[in-house]
Amino acid sequence: MARFWRRWHAALAMVTITYTILLCPSEGYRMDFRHLLQNVPRHAISLASCLVVLGFVHSVPSQAAEEVVDEWSYTLRRPAEDWRRAAFDDAGWKESPGGFGMRDTPGARIGTIWSTQNIWLRKWFTLEKVPTNPALLLHHDEDVEVYINGRRVAALKGYSTKYEVVPIDPAGRKELKTGKNLMAVHCRQTGGGQFIDVHLVDGDDVPELPPAKRITKPFQSELITRWGAEVTDENAWTEYPRPQLARDDWQNLNGNWDYAITPLQQKEMPSDWAGKILVPYCLESKLGGVSRLLDATEALWYRRTFRMSPANGLKTMLNFEAVDYRCEVFVNGTSVGSHSGGHTPFSFDVSAVIHDGDNDVVVRVEDETEGWQLRGKQVLNARGIWYTQVSGIWQTVWLERVAASHIEDLTITTDVGSETITVRPKIAATKPQRTVRVVVKDGEKPVGETTGQGELTVAISDAKLWSPAAPHLYNLEISLLDSDGTVLDRVSSYAGIRSVGKKRGKDGHLRFTLNGEEIFHWGPLDQGWWPDGLLTPPSDAAMAFDIQWLKKAGFNMIRKHIKVEPRRYYYHCDRLGMMVWQDQVSAGNNPPWTRLKPDPQDANWPDNEHDQFMLELERMIDTLENHPSIVVWVPFNEAWGQHRTVDVGKWTVERDPRRLVNVASGGNFWPVGDVVDHHSYPHPEFPFDEDRYGDFIKVMGEFGGHGYPVKDHLWDADRRNWGYGGLPQNKAEYKQRYVTSLQKLEELRTQGIAAGIYTQTTDVEGEVNGLMTYDRKVIKIPAEELAKLHATLGGTATSK
Repeated sequence: MARFWRRWHAALAMVTITYTILLCPSEGYRMDFRHLLQNVPRHAISLASCLVVLGFVHSVPSQAAEEVVDEWSYTLRRPAEDWRRAAFDDAGWKESPGGFGMRDTPGARIGTIWSTQNIWLRKWFTLEKVPTNPALLLHHDEDVEVYINGRRVAALKGYSTKYEVVPIDPAGRKELKTGKNLMAVHCRQTGGGQFIDVHLVDGDDVPELPPAKRITKPFQSELITRWGAEVTDENAWTEYPRPQLARDDWQNLNGNWDYAITPLQQKEMPSDWAGKILVPYCLESKLGGVSRLLDATEALWYRRTFRMSPANGLKTMLNFEAVDYRCEVFVNGTSVGSHSGGHTPFSFDVSAVIHDGDNDVVVRVEDETEGWQLRGKQVLNARGIWYTQVSGIWQTVWLERVAASHIEDLTITTDVGSETITVRPKIAATKPQRTVRVVVKDGEKPVGETTGQGELTVAISDAKLWSPAAPHLYNLEISLLDSDGTVLDRVSSYAGIRSVGKKRGKDGHLRFTLNGEEIFHWGPLDQGWWPDGLLTPPSDAAMAFDIQWLKKAGFNMIRKHIKVEPRRYYYHCDRLGMMVWQDQVSAGNNPPWTRLKPDPQDANWPDNEHDQFMLELERMIDTLENHPSIVVWVPFNEAWGQHRTVDVGKWTVERDPRRLVNVASGGNFWPVGDVVDHHSYPHPEFPFDEDRYGDFIKVMGEFGGHGYPVKDHLWDADRRNWGYGGLPQNKAEYKQRYVTSLQKLEELRTQGIAAGIYTQTTDVEGEVNGLMTYDRKVIKIPAEELAKLHATLGGTATSK
């Protein structure tokens, strides 16, 4: 036992010596203690080693590791020459965490998005002592210069794909001092990915960098539309949202809601709410009042109260026009239903859970944005042609009272030849064989009526046809009747009588027809984005303005680009006389993009994801098919998410034989549907091949995109604002480019091209190729001037 304790005390002495050597700051002292080890018994060293392994001795943190400083000041505009010196005043610079760049750059840890050509950075860091072997831990894409306390210590060309340790030479070491030091960095990139992050480290003990601070704020532009500036919680989207199935008894739930953001795994309702969000504007938008990015690891919650009393014989429907992307809805603590899909309306019957007085509604939202979700232009890393993500409620929320037996839906078709309107109502009835009465009015004058069950057709004598030149609409009054003729439910709607088709001209080329007459489809690519509401227009009037202006400018159609608008948008197109090509909302997971080349490829989509795509396509068509303005369905854009093209095309043709199908605008061409569509920038051109395309209508689905930036009306003046073909030197050159594209389109028209789609209505974020600025405050070419330029293109079909 005595031998054991002698060995135990010797081992403790060994541990003490070991700690002293590791912790002592002086190399001389370390050498003095090391010679003591020569006199420590070998068994003591072994026992001490065991104590370390067993955990009796804790590992010692490195003394050399420097604190990681991630907070920087930065500017994207060239500063004064003394920007790298300590005395420089950077009070006007922005502050943000590093690193800086784009998320898809290899090896990058992104704290702040940087997408311009140049960035200048400054940060202060404190040294308790100067490292023996100071170095830079640096990742750059591309050229970088690094200064410490005003002296350049590194200048590197090209790019790296990971963090690298770059030694600082002796001259640079002399600039380091205990206390505060300044690091200044300039990085320049010319193309591809981009990233910059720099840290001072001890080259002998390089720390592992922590994850960058997660970006929670979208880019916050100062732009706002004149309509957005007038939005309040009292006037946010007060219009009835469903014009083709309208009732009087409804309650608008737009306005301020409570909101909270929780970890995704939290399923119970939050006990604390973060603040107010203005519905129907999304979480990320300026008008919503929050401007917060939702992460895939988070859930977004909404809450508000509404006052309503149960009523005998009536049901209460809770309606959502659109929620992006997946949600569950609770009323008074009870789940009333769930929905997946971010772009079309849905409803829940909440009659059984409401009570007299105040009722609570809570909505829980999940939104990954990317993956297999149909998202259109939304991305997590907004850049180039990809825009800010949109999460949560982004269209109107409303309540409606309906009878127990009521009209649930309408399918409306028309026939030009027989001059008829046919209504097929879907009835939710407590008793079978309910009768429906349809009254057709021209204005307020009744011009036809029928009563019956199932499909109901009304003939109109000397019917007026719908066209862009004369967008005549007939008003419909549709009533559900009891056996004694009592009206159980009544809705109002409307219809436009028109036919959509194609026919071969004398030159052998197929062209579009409307009401049997050839018509050249001439319109803009219209994305429907707004600087203040993002996907949500600031108001109904703002939304109508775009359509009215385009009509005035001589366009007869709009290609609604990978977005489903609020239903009132299509109502405005119907009444104003604007044809619409309606895109399906796109997703990622693309095949190789081969355009119109032979032997195209499709992406490989799993069955579940394909089924969800088809479900959302069906919902879109079901929601919009009664609108006379919609003349073409576009399931795919370019090759974005393009898969099972022939199956999707055949399904769409069969689903709606009264319209034409452009299966993949600018995408991989498969012989299905009615249209072959090519995209060409900046000027239009088409690879004619009658052997392959002779049985299809040939169109320029996108061209132009001529950019013209307008000072003080840019989403972000510091980023690369761009247009196709580079930016013009002045406005005259911009106009001339536009005219040149029109001339080339007219030449293509004589060769068989049947439609032209110019990119685009407005600027969108970094794209400055709109005919007006993003905030709609500056019109780049007046509508009257455009109408004159378009006079030969916007031919309209005749109407009676």
